[in-house]
Amino acid sequence: MVRTIVSKEDHTSDGIWNFTWEETACPMCAARDAAPILESADPTPETGGLWFAVVQCRRCGLCYTNPRPAPDSIGRFYPQAYRPHGRPLSERPLRKWYPLRALQRSGRRCPERRSLPMHGRGRLLDFGCGGGSFLQRMAEQGWNVVGMDLSPTAVERVRTELKLPALLGTLPHPDLTPGSFDVITMWHSLEHVHQPLVTLRHAYELLAPQGRLFVAVPNIESWPFRWFGRSWFALDLPRHLTHFAPDTLTAMLESSGFRVQALRWIRHSDWLRSSACLAIRQANPTVPFWAKWLRYKPLARLAAWACYLCRQSDTMLAIAERP
Repeated sequence: MVRTIVSKEDHTSDGIWNFTWEETACPMCAARDAAPILESADPTPETGGLWFAVVQCRRCGLCYTNPRPAPDSIGRFYPQAYRPHGRPLSERPLRKWYPLRALQRSGRRCPERRSLPMHGRGRLLDFGCGGGSFLQRMAEQGWNVVGMDLSPTAVERVRTELKLPALLGTLPHPDLTPGSFDVITMWHSLEHVHQPLVTLRHAYELLAPQGRLFVAVPNIESWPFRWFGRSWFALDLPRHLTHFAPDTLTAMLESSGFRVQALRWIRHSDWLRSSACLAIRQANPTVPFWAKWLRYKPLARLAAWACYLCRQSDTMLAIAERP
């Protein structure tokens, strides 16, 4: 149950915007007993730099943004140039050419996506498809793909420029039938939805027996979060509404009916660099001085490897199966 608590005017550099805020119960166990963890500002200049709170449920341990923008207001916090909704890297004009360009592109791909077999003839739904780079690559490998996103701009781009099927909206969706997919992927999209448990339960229904779900989300119990706190790049308030840890991600998947097959850790040295730069820009005094040196690539890569080897990476990938 969600209770709308405030509808107010916020004064920003762009004028007066009206937002509807809501106070929510725990998205997993529905308890209304949470302790505050931190407050942090929206790091995106275009959306006003408002502050938001992250709380932790005392019953199940799930962390979530509360209060938060209501579904009819959250779109205001996605700037027009929001990167995941943009064109795939392969479609962007190159400023120059050099022989290692292909390797550079390969390195920019989200490493968590390498866990899915590239070749196949199965049916795949990419929930939160953004600009469609993953859809395009999987279609080229023989998969029968469908994308889904809440951004009309992203969906239209996938349809018109990539010539691939894409649906506007979220789960449940009236155009999808139970058991119609072999694989569903959620690459950094589950943390954006207002009702993640509902979303996962409908994903379960869409999968055929023994179908698999791939979910990649930030890890709020990671070392990078402990180092950077409110300056952690993956916090991304208020767009990230739920902040998962290994235990809570596993528990929510199991509550949705899934059997978790594996939980893997993903290295993102660029996230460490972004967190260090954000800590410097915010002049955050709680960040250790040495952590700010992670803005340099070699140090960020070493730190990312250390986090990975100690199972403390700031991204985790769950692979789950519908029994």
